[in-house]
Amino acid sequence: MNISAEMLEKKIKTDKNLESIYLLYGEETFLLENILKKIKTNFGELVKGINYIQIDETNIDSLISNIETPAFGYEKKLIVIRNTELFKREVKRKGAKFVEIRDSIAEYIKNNFETIKETAVLVFVEQSVDKAKMLNTLETIKEAVICNFEKQKPNQIIARLKSICNAYKVNVNEITLKYLVESCGTDLQNLINEIRKQIEYVGQNGTITKETIDLLSVKQIESVIFDLTDNLGKKEIKSSLDILNNLIYSKEPAQKILITLYNHFKKLYITKLAKNQNRNLAQELNLKPNQLFLTSKYEMQSKYFTEKELKERLQDMIELDRKSKVGLIDINIGLETLISNF
Repeated sequence: MNISAEMLEKKIKTDKNLESIYLLYGEETFLLENILKKIKTNFGELVKGINYIQIDETNIDSLISNIETPAFGYEKKLIVIRNTELFKREVKRKGAKFVEIRDSIAEYIKNNFETIKETAVLVFVEQSVDKAKMLNTLETIKEAVICNFEKQKPNQIIARLKSICNAYKVNVNEITLKYLVESCGTDLQNLINEIRKQIEYVGQNGTITKETIDLLSVKQIESVIFDLTDNLGKKEIKSSLDILNNLIYSKEPAQKILITLYNHFKKLYITKLAKNQNRNLAQELNLKPNQLFLTSKYEMQSKYFTEKELKERLQDMIELDRKSKVGLIDINIGLETLISNF
């Protein structure tokens, strides 16, 4: 059965009985690894090589024999099969031998599921999967749990961060958490680290605010560029230069700053064109589902500049990149000049 990450979390938390087969895959590795830890906890005592077996691409040919070998002294064994590409359709680079092993494993699981239920818990962990034979096999088994750990959307992330704050009796509103996500990105592991830092700072019954986030959080450079662009749009050049100098002081490479600034203004230019031509902005910017909140920010900032101005600024950045690489200008001075020209 296909199941969401949230439903699987709830199921494993409330029901200690494990299913016989799990397929865990997707981009949100933090949640995936947490689920894997909970599966191990629910399984009970683990003795490596006896009732806990780890399989990867180097020993995938031993999977069937490991399933059939008794877990001496234990009722079942937990077998974690990680990053083997068993669920990939195209595996030509691995050769015919691998394809033969993959197909034999799929056939074995299909024909021997009742036996597997009595002897083992199989957990397949992959980065991504295709609609291949192995996946088809698991989908025909009603008890097999298939979970795609997709990147969390901002509202899901905010709800998760809010529950962590509640657990520590720390006050925070959704607007502040949204600001944290916009400032630090949507990587869940990073955001949980940031919220724990905030919790430690404000203490029990304290309140996390925009000011404490500005004080303590490590903002993504993309978020800082948004701030810089806001100041440029308002013609507050001194504030823009202060942000630039803070980036340089924090050891951000000048070339990275220039590339990020260029990519940001390119997106503002694309936004301007998309709005003028009534095209779908999220598609034009190639945003993932968990990045859709950025569309309103790009729309707002694009209003600061004309289409002609954005095109000229992009050309200025290309020229600065060229001149800095051939030694005609120091890139830091070039960035300051670029910002001053706004």
